This record gives sequence, structure tokens and C-alpha cells, in this order.
Amino acid sequence: MDELRRHIEAVEGDITRLTVDAVVNAANRSLMGGGGVDGAIHRAAGPQLKEANRRIRQTQYPDGLPVGEAVITPGFRLPARYVIHTVGPVWRGGHKGEPDLLFNAYYNSLRMAARQGDIRTIAFPAVSAGVYGYPYEGSIRKALEAFDRFHQTAPEWPFEKIFLVGYGRPAYMKIRSVIDDFFSDR
Repeated sequence: MDELRRHIEAVEGDITRLTVDAVVNAANRSLMGGGGVDGAIHRAAGPQLKEANRRIRQTQYPDGLPVGEAVITPGFRLPARYVIHTVGPVWRGGHKGEPDLLFNAYYNSLRMAARQGDIRTIAFPAVSAGVYGYPYEGSIRKALEAFDRFHQTAPEWPFEKIFLVGYGRPAYMKIRSVIDDFFSDR
């Protein structure tokens, strides 16, 4: 567990400005942009991102990206080389499979990054914690559970650093607290 902890870091800031190999986009099913992190990533990446996502919709997911799945595109104008788009669940009280779907969104994002082969640093927002209403701390904890499972099951650990990004001091402090609690429980 200590080995995994060395690879995870809380960061305060704007995910669209991080120089990492990949950023994870808390996308909606349409992949065509939206509000919050999704809108910020689309604005920063430029119109080529929407076009790349339109091709994904036409060739792979005509009905939209399923909740819990992930796809990858270039980062275009972002400092990140790639964007991994994942769709988290809308919070409905936690009794409609939301925790498992959110776990899958984080886990499948890591799988997509590992499959790419050249991603060593990756930044995640709190998926589903914005307009989708998932409790912020619960989203971060689910991320850590997915990272832990991936660490335990991957043939080799491909990442130097996984960043959990909080926009603003309060979000950053929540992330740090959840990370500290998660690893102290182990």
C-alpha cells in the first residue's frame, strides 16, 4: 500500500493547465462538451476535440459513451498529450449502482491510459462530483479504491504519478483528507 501511496498526489488548480501525459475528462454521454470540467477541457483543447469525439460517436458509440466506460483522444491545445473521457453516474442516493459505476469510470480510465503505453502521469478530477451530484469525498474515495485495485491486478504498474486535482483550496483540502484517511485505514 505504501508503494501505491508514493504514486498519488493531491493538486490544487485547474486541470486544463497541468503538464501531464493525460487528463481525465468527467464527460457526459454525448462527448460533445458540457459544463464544469467537461466544458473547461473542451474550451482549452479547442474545436478539434469535439471533432475527435464526433468521430468516436460515429464509429464506436453512436448512442453515447456508456456510464463507466472510457475513450481516449489527443489533447490538442491542452498541455496534456491526451484526454481520457469517462462518464460517471448521476447520484441518486447510492442505491442505483452508482458506486460500482463510478469505480468503473476511474478503473477504465486507468486501463485506457495503460493500454496507450506512453502515459506515465495522469490527472483526475472528482468524477461525478459536480453537476452529477455524487458526494465529493465519496468520489475521491472511489477513485482511490479503483487505483488500489488496478495496482493490485495490473501485471506492471505503468504510472509515475496520479494526480487528484481539486479546483480551489476547499476541494484540494478535501482530497488530501480523503487520501490521508484512505491510506491510514490500510
